[in-house]
Amino acid sequence: MTSHTTPAGAAAGPDARRRLIRELLLVVGLFAVYKCGRSLATGRTEEAFRNATRVWDAERTLHLPGEGLVQRLLLHSDALVHTANTYYAAVHFPATVLFLVWLYLRRPAHYLWTRRVLAVLTGAALVLHLAFPLAPPRMLGAAHLIDTGQVYGPTVYGATPTTDTVANQFAAMPSLHFGWALMLALGMIAATSSRWRGLWLLHPLVTLLVVVGTANHYWVDAIVATLLLGAALLLVPRPAGRSIVARRSVPGPRPAAVPAGTAAVPAGSAAVSAGSASVETAGAVR
Repeated sequence: MTSHTTPAGAAAGPDARRRLIRELLLVVGLFAVYKCGRSLATGRTEEAFRNATRVWDAERTLHLPGEGLVQRLLLHSDALVHTANTYYAAVHFPATVLFLVWLYLRRPAHYLWTRRVLAVLTGAALVLHLAFPLAPPRMLGAAHLIDTGQVYGPTVYGATPTTDTVANQFAAMPSLHFGWALMLALGMIAATSSRWRGLWLLHPLVTLLVVVGTANHYWVDAIVATLLLGAALLLVPRPAGRSIVARRSVPGPRPAAVPAGTAAVPAGSAAVSAGSASVETAGAVR
């Protein structure tokens, strides 16, 4: 035989590796651009505190619940506040990475949609970080809140915000912790068909309570993140159709029931019988 007998998987292997490397470089590059751009907002400490006072006063004008309400609930237990700090520090980024990896492997179309939405959301957040530097509520004296990360640990931020070279602590608005968590939940709901998939919304709910209770964000930071995510979802079209799991779960048409004792008739025989009956009927009419 002279036909090509190379397995399809072997032929697709190099292409799959190239696509994976390209995606990794793209995602890492976008994140690096975001981190570098966010660092440009440093050195605007006075402006960040002025904006913090404006946000705090606006929340009181809107009669939003005080961030201290959530923090007081956390402070009832050292274990609870430590868990909240750990959730803030250790869940946000790894959960998003695992989410994207799962989509890439199992739902490629939903992966592309999600990656684009997150890119738009993060880009818009970067613009807002640069245009509106904001000190978090843990730094605002009028809020009377505790920096739970520094007091109870763990924390991802340096003790002195103005000299922190790892993270820009004056980029509180919007909360990408909440924005990414909400997109993770919406993405999993869109890509799966389990009757329990609505439980994914618990992740952004817990994240919201954590970022507010640890005094790293205001309520408004989460509201703005939600608005930006909504705009990104409107700009980026969703993948056509439903997920593979959803399609598999749709029941197909059931065959007509055959009465007991009746022999099944092959489709071809039925067609021949129908044709013969038509000829006989035509002859009778003549």
